[in-house]
Amino acid sequence: MPTATNSTRKSYVTSMAILALLFFIFGFVTWVNGPLLFYVKLAFHLDTDSKAFMVTFAFYMAYFFLALPSSWILGKTGMKKGMAIGLLVMAIGAFVFGTFATHRNYTLALTGLFIIGSGLSLLQTAVNPYVSIIGPIESAAQRISIMGIFNKAAGIISPIVLSLFVLKGINQFEDRVNAATDPAVKESILNEFASKVYMPYMLMAAILFIFAIWILKSPLPEIKGSEVNKAQEGSAEMSKRSIFQFPHLWLGALCIFVYVGAEVMAGDAIGIYGKGFDIPTDETKYFTSFTLGAMLLGYIAGLISIPKYISQQKGLRISAILGVLFTLGAFFTKGYTSVGFVAALGFANAMMWPAIFPLAIYRLGKFTETGSAILIMGIAGGAIIPRLFASLKETYDFQSVFAYLMIPCYLYILYYSIKGYKAGLSK
Repeated sequence: MPTATNSTRKSYVTSMAILALLFFIFGFVTWVNGPLLFYVKLAFHLDTDSKAFMVTFAFYMAYFFLALPSSWILGKTGMKKGMAIGLLVMAIGAFVFGTFATHRNYTLALTGLFIIGSGLSLLQTAVNPYVSIIGPIESAAQRISIMGIFNKAAGIISPIVLSLFVLKGINQFEDRVNAATDPAVKESILNEFASKVYMPYMLMAAILFIFAIWILKSPLPEIKGSEVNKAQEGSAEMSKRSIFQFPHLWLGALCIFVYVGAEVMAGDAIGIYGKGFDIPTDETKYFTSFTLGAMLLGYIAGLISIPKYISQQKGLRISAILGVLFTLGAFFTKGYTSVGFVAALGFANAMMWPAIFPLAIYRLGKFTETGSAILIMGIAGGAIIPRLFASLKETYDFQSVFAYLMIPCYLYILYYSIKGYKAGLSK
């Protein structure tokens, strides 16, 4: 007969496996946005990169608008049902995007991406604190690193899948569109290309729906964040009555904002960055996978080193310094070498989310769910910063714009790793 300890360990391993699968799913859905920029620019015949970057804007702004409502929903449904609802909403969004992208209705296609982001907002508002508090908070970065390995493995795969099934032959389609003089012929070519996204997104919708049902029936236990992530008895945090009394949380939300902005710049914008050196689309469409490959290596490094050799905050400090150095490397080089430095930012970025999130929710107690939602709102940085890049590079040198946006982001993350994470906390 198994002991209680063995039973508890089996439950923990099962839960971690289910969570890893969820991280794989939203990694796949999230990182497909990079090559999707090339798809929408051609399918909707957009004349600027800034218009194409509405893809990331619509997707990531959903986190800003839906994070706090997500915490309210989770308070009513519990984390497990909330995860299932999130997957169901994502399935609806995938169906909407696939349908209206095929009909080349950009507004409604972007609405589909917003719906996917909304489902992910609910899913992430539940999953991230769940992973952080399912074990000791001091080793949360290690657990999130495990999740990150699955997330980034999916991120490596998804651009390749989209490139093979949707973007295959995109250069030839671009040449045919440019060569077409008859508007009707041009529209026919664009319709043919746009329709290639339909089946992949219908399949994605079906898979997400199936996983939503499976999560409901899974053995994943319910966890109450406010009960697990308690403040220490007798500490100053026990007496706090408002979420505004935790400055380390608000500084952490800004840290998430600039981090996700930097992550999306290195992941989704790397293809557009490469196009600045006149690298062909048939090559740049795969560049997101290179960044995600570097991130995967970073997560493995974090899994090995945290907390055994270095603390979460020291890992964050090292990552921020690497971010500055790699950004400077990209700025002072050209062509494939410069793109290589941008991809290397994936390694620097890997340990940031796993460190920032647990540091920012530390000792929130009954405010854990609300605090997690505020941090998830910070993901909107992935909408704002890349869109700024796309707009500014139309007027200024794209390498200069990239560096001037990224270096301040990493310097703020460095500040948070040294001082910001402990602001307002008692010893």
